[in-house]
Amino acid sequence: MSETSYRDISLNGLWKNNPAIVQLLGLCPLLAVTGSVINAIGMALATIFVLTVSNTCVSLIRNITSDAVRLPAFVMIIAAAVTCIELLMQAFAYELFQILGIFLPLITTNCVILGRADAFASKNPLLPSMYDGFIMGCGFAVVLILLGAMREVVGTGAIFANMDLLFGESAANWKIVLFDDYTEFLVAILPPGAFIFTGLIIALKNLIDTEIKRREAAKADTSAPSSRRVRVTGHIS
Repeated sequence: MSETSYRDISLNGLWKNNPAIVQLLGLCPLLAVTGSVINAIGMALATIFVLTVSNTCVSLIRNITSDAVRLPAFVMIIAAAVTCIELLMQAFAYELFQILGIFLPLITTNCVILGRADAFASKNPLLPSMYDGFIMGCGFAVVLILLGAMREVVGTGAIFANMDLLFGESAANWKIVLFDDYTEFLVAILPPGAFIFTGLIIALKNLIDTEIKRREAAKADTSAPSSRRVRVTGHIS
């Protein structure tokens, strides 16, 4: 696969076809676990792991699975990867594993993962499929962490609380209090806040895309007259 294709995969995963704010897939964990940055990071790492592993395995078996067993095989691969990340989190971040609760095993039914396995990994070679899984996971993770940070700051007036749940005791003092004597704004942490801030992120992306298109159109309009002048001059001479 050419460098241009890898560039396209990167742009699609991180911006143009971001699974969270463009495709609007995987909204259940996105909205449910992003009450804080640490929760978002835990879910983000799990999603990246499962997407990368599942895309890799699906690409490896793409030529030996029949259409009759294709989707069940994909689901079994995804379920195995989810089981692995659950066991890892139980071993190394048990308290965070308990906080994430049912949303970890529900990664198995996440439309982002099954969608990439069926739409990309089942049709492409190993390395592009592995990279697609990783970059799509990163795009999903960026939105998770951004949403978690926004909700935590607005809801509690602080950020990076309880980082020791994932990074060990040395991370216990990573918490940054942005506003002293802050009255907690519980709506931001509760489910309505998830919908509100997700809508704001989507609106911001749409504004940026609109501005980019406007500038590209203005640039094209500016360059068009000069091109016509060059053609006319060449014709006269």
